[in-house]
Amino acid sequence: MVKIKRALISLSDKTGIEDLVKVLNEFGVEILSTGGTAGKIKELGVPVKDVSEYTGFPEMMNGRVKTLHPKIHGGLLALRDEAAHMEQAREHGIEMIDMVVVNLYPFEKTIAREGVKLDEAIENIDIGGPSMLRSAAKNYKSVAVITNPASYPEIIKELKENNGSLSRNTLKKLSTEVFARTAEYDTAIYNYLAQKSEIRNPKSEQLNLTFEKVQDLRYGENSHQKAAFYKDPQAQESGICNARQLQGKELSFNNIIDLNAAIEIVKDFEQPAASVIKHTNPCGAATADSLAQAYLDALDCDRLSAFGSIVGFNGRVDKELAEVIMREADFVECIIAPGFDDVAEGIFSSKKNLRLLEVPDFKKTSAKEQDYKKVVGGLLIQDMDLKTIEAIELKPVTKTAPTKDQIRSLLFGWKIVKHVRSNAIVLCQGTKTVGIGAGQMSRVDSVFIASRKAGEKRRGAVLASDAFFPKPDAIQQAHAAGVVAIIQPGGSIGDEEIIQACNKYGISMVFTGTRHFRH
Repeated sequence: MVKIKRALISLSDKTGIEDLVKVLNEFGVEILSTGGTAGKIKELGVPVKDVSEYTGFPEMMNGRVKTLHPKIHGGLLALRDEAAHMEQAREHGIEMIDMVVVNLYPFEKTIAREGVKLDEAIENIDIGGPSMLRSAAKNYKSVAVITNPASYPEIIKELKENNGSLSRNTLKKLSTEVFARTAEYDTAIYNYLAQKSEIRNPKSEQLNLTFEKVQDLRYGENSHQKAAFYKDPQAQESGICNARQLQGKELSFNNIIDLNAAIEIVKDFEQPAASVIKHTNPCGAATADSLAQAYLDALDCDRLSAFGSIVGFNGRVDKELAEVIMREADFVECIIAPGFDDVAEGIFSSKKNLRLLEVPDFKKTSAKEQDYKKVVGGLLIQDMDLKTIEAIELKPVTKTAPTKDQIRSLLFGWKIVKHVRSNAIVLCQGTKTVGIGAGQMSRVDSVFIASRKAGEKRRGAVLASDAFFPKPDAIQQAHAAGVVAIIQPGGSIGDEEIIQACNKYGISMVFTGTRHFRH
């Protein structure tokens, strides 16, 4: 056990400090402190000595220098059972410090604010705090170090149970937490400055990532897999990581993945849009004059597959839409949208297990966001697939050019196909999907599946393909289905043969010059 006789307290977040300092005072602990923290402790009627009084050196340079002093770090780092250390401490008037209670300048919160300037961010880089934490944590056998206010109740309880002392196991645990915090803090600073210097990119020599836990999950993709959900503390994107759950059961691992897919699809559209997701693929998506109509159009694409689906919208869910969902949907797992009005929430409340998630500050995903894919022992990183194509950029390659209405439908399909697992084929009528073929090993199979799902709605449909056609067999299948226009990247050595097949069947085709693989 380590008896706490002297504590140094310096806090940015002073939450809960009242109870801790009062208990320390009860056990006769001398308290050293700085600036605003010292003032707070004095207000509580607890004796406190300013660090500047203890060191004999004033705070200076606008508070940048106050605890970086041998009397502080000597008191933290001295090995109590090392005679030479203790002799040097006596020679230089260094008193032992048995506890450090420090949390850091709010760097992460500062940079999360809209429009924060670089100079302000830099002023919120803590120097003395991490230095004290690391010194104390290194000497954990003799020094208790606390950086998380959530730890105070546990520490108070143990102090009371042990007459002002703490166990070595507790000190070791606290030390480990400190190094996790300082690593997280330094990573946040690095990532911010690297981003400002435009060096945080897929070609960086070193990648430092920090994620904070949002919640433990009951299990992962399958019940025998343990799982948890983490988020990037610096993320300012609107999406599942910042969504607020309004009602329903706890989210599962698979729910979170599907909710992300649902909301990312509808972000791509300005007009009212709806997506219906199963196993990360859309089984339907549409835009229309109203969210209710968009939902009906998306649902009609594949009602069979929509059982147990995740539904996403790019606008506020109102009474009309809520009633349509309750009437038309066989079974919906989750709904994610920028908001829900009170009447809609009331309508959904009868379905206690239905999860409703609200995404605040709804906007498109920015180019700052990056895509990470884990492999065993490694990590792949790439830019997000945010590339868009305008009508003027399309390259007509067949004798027959698509009509204006067909181009509108082709561009809609092109936005949807990038959200479908490759090999991906999407059939559309207007701005609604009528058949989707996802994740097949051959492109012609995806065409076949999309056509089968579309039924008679395939007649007169347009087709979007996420990558080029290697052979004309898929064009033959598209013709048999009744497809009238195709959008695809082009770039195959068989392009000329593909173009000839389209000309033969009277199908218009345009190239985009870019593909949308999604693995």
